[in-house]
Amino acid sequence: MIYKYDGRGEKCPVPLVNLRLLLKKMHDGDMCIITIDDRGSINDIPTLLDKQGYHYQKQTDDNGVVEISVNT
Repeated sequence: MIYKYDGRGEKCPVPLVNLRLLLKKMHDGDMCIITIDDRGSINDIPTLLDKQGYHYQKQTDDNGVVEISVNT
């Protein structure tokens, strides 16, 4: 299953909390795509994913919006 969360316009820690909730729902083979633009979330979310051992890809567009794809 693919979970999507658009956190643009939301300030940290809201995107981080919502991502944690999505990660709890995920099973092997699932994917989560989160879109964020808050500087705190852009720094904190990859740190969380690294600490918990998730594999992810991060892309930034020209407007500073970051899309993070997390695979289980």
